[in-house]
Amino acid sequence: MSNEIIRLSKIDKKFYSNDKDIKVLENVNLRINKGELISLTGPSGSGKSTLLHIMALLDQPTSGEVFFKNKNFSKSNDSEKDHIRRKGISIIYQQHNLLNDFTALENVMIPLLNIGLAKNESLEKAEKTLSLVNLSKRLDHFPSQLSGGEQQRVAVARAIITEPDLILADEPTGSLDRKTANEIFSLFLKLKSKERAIIYATHNRDLSTKADYKLNILDGNIIKKNERSSTE
Repeated sequence: MSNEIIRLSKIDKKFYSNDKDIKVLENVNLRINKGELISLTGPSGSGKSTLLHIMALLDQPTSGEVFFKNKNFSKSNDSEKDHIRRKGISIIYQQHNLLNDFTALENVMIPLLNIGLAKNESLEKAEKTLSLVNLSKRLDHFPSQLSGGEQQRVAVARAIITEPDLILADEPTGSLDRKTANEIFSLFLKLKSKERAIIYATHNRDLSTKADYKLNILDGNIIKKNERSSTE
């Protein structure tokens, strides 16, 4: 059985502005396997978010193919892509995007309810998942009653509750202080498993070197670097 989770083949991405082509990604070839923890780095505007959105099947490349678990989704319709995102792929943003009128517990239950799981089962699983991210005492708190780090923990819990094969995190610690950022990153290490891949975009060099390897985007191209610290 293949360990491959996602593969990008000859991906180009262009935007059109003022009658000009702006090339963001050029001939990107990439394979991500189960069990990998990967950091994604590059200057602001280099295409990190665009690459993550293409991997999440949220954005269409100008050309090239995207394979998720060996199925080509390049020409799939929105319904097919949405089905995969509901269970197979989760994305975490710098801004947690929690629903302010829902408690932490209710926010985390939403993905399970969306895939048709019964309310009592969703409730039980959401409680266990929030406990995993050390928020068992914050179940009934609304986002406004939580710290920035706690809000991001809820976002992490919401992302993993469906047990996705691929977790994509777009600057998940960018708005947090150093201590809280390290705490959030420790969750990624805790969530790493033989069956799951995690890719996180970051400007934090210390966090980028904790990955199994680093992908650096420069001038639309990806450079792979094996940069895990030798002291870890």
